[in-house]
Amino acid sequence: MAREIGSWLSGPQSLGTADGYPGERLGLPAEGSGSLARAGRRSAALMVDWLISYGVAGLGVAIGLYSSAVLATAVLIVWFVLGVASVRLFGFTPGQYLLGLRVASVDNRLHVGTGRAVARGLLIALVIPALFTDVEGRGIHDRVTATAVLRR
Repeated sequence: MAREIGSWLSGPQSLGTADGYPGERLGLPAEGSGSLARAGRRSAALMVDWLISYGVAGLGVAIGLYSSAVLATAVLIVWFVLGVASVRLFGFTPGQYLLGLRVASVDNRLHVGTGRAVARGLLIALVIPALFTDVEGRGIHDRVTATAVLRR
């Protein structure tokens, strides 16, 4: 009887990191170019993108395009457009480029399409999907859009 209770109390079995490494189930290398990026690098890239967006939006206030009352909304819009356009065109955002990262599809497609880039940007803007990760370290936004942030 105790064994049956212990089996469901102990939780689900690990999906692979105990026996392997993050990205192994996706066919990615353990280290170096093409391996999954860690949370610290991804967070730093996000901060760089956010600062760039803040600068561009602040420039809009400085030249009188809009008032400072809508600056936060302008920063979010600039960040979203910058992220979607750059991921679609180049496969990385400016922050990801500076930190040696790129966004790649994990279902053998050549590029991250516009639809995926938009969906990924919207989910990251909601913040919560990016905070919850699987055992490999991929956020819900990456799982839903079949993408992964990799080291270059």
